Amino acid sequence: MRFISYLLLVWVKCLSKLFYKIEQRWLSDEKQPHWQDINLIVILNHTSLFEPVLLRNIPLSFLWRMSDQLVLPGADNTMQRPIVGKILYSLVPGCIPISRKNDDTWQDFLGVVNDKKITAILPEGRMKRPNGLDKHGNEMTVRGGVADIISRLNRGKILFVYSGGLHHIQSPGDKFPKLFKTIKLNLELVDVKAYKLEQSATVEDDYKANVINDMQQRLKNKTP
Repeated sequence: MRFISYLLLVWVKCLSKLFYKIEQRWLSDEKQPHWQDINLIVILNHTSLFEPVLLRNIPLSFLWRMSDQLVLPGADNTMQRPIVGKILYSLVPGCIPISRKNDDTWQDFLGVVNDKKITAILPEGRMKRPNGLDKHGNEMTVRGGVADIISRLNRGKILFVYSGGLHHIQSPGDKFPKLFKTIKLNLELVDVKAYKLEQSATVEDDYKANVINDMQQRLKNKTP
């Protein structure tokens, strides 16, 4: 299963290089990361199911590690879709379905998060439509799950991926993507321990609120 996942990740990377141009900028001083140190990927500005095209510039060695160690939460209604669900499971065998109900699915996901895994999350928890709102017409905001994940990590680096949005490639509901477009992307590396120290407070709820507020500001100010 790992080898199949790796081949699919490489295939997506190659297709992205073939059909899309990327404008990528590093916001952190560290611009040549030690990829083996990254254990959390936070993707902000979730606009499309075609966001795997963002794999374009990730080295093959990290894709190999992702094929075995990557875990991420996936909306159960998305994972149950016959075609999309199978594609996501094939790309990321560690994709774990979660519901939006008050049940145990989120805690089940957190149970697999640790320093040895690569955890990926889209903190908004739903896709932004072209009008800037979610499918229910609500404002896009960051949810608290990302704080739960960070609290379980004790070392490593966070890779922040600030997407410029992919509505010009594929909007929610579009059947086919548009080719030969430019992807805009900002990247930033942050040390896990330093980030936790910066956001820490004496009361746990304050820590979560601080993380949510920080992510919201990153979404507002650092996306291209």
